[in-house]
Amino acid sequence: MKEQYMEVLPKSIINKALGYCIERWKELMVYATDGKLNIDNPMDPVDNPVENSIRPVAIGRKNYLFAGSHQAAQRCAMLYSLLGTCRLHRINSFTWLKEVLQRIPDHPVNKISHLLPHRWTSLT
Repeated sequence: MKEQYMEVLPKSIINKALGYCIERWKELMVYATDGKLNIDNPMDPVDNPVENSIRPVAIGRKNYLFAGSHQAAQRCAMLYSLLGTCRLHRINSFTWLKEVLQRIPDHPVNKISHLLPHRWTSLT
């Protein structure tokens, strides 16, 4: 790899790939010492929980570029976080959001934290 790295054009895709591998050679070789480790992420979503858990973040990161403003992007990120908390606590995010929006006009401001997903209890 090191020999080929010196031979290819510096800005070529193969140069970048070889450079990536050379920099991480020690970590890549861990796969040769532990048969339980997978060399790649499987494409089947069932077998790929890590990839699935970070996908919304990656998609969101791209979407924030088109949110309209920095403040709008921050609001989107906050909403993603709240919906992610719903998922973590196995709460139907639509039900949670609907009830929170219905309750919030009459809810005491000093108890607003009770409406957060991890503290929320449904009225139904």
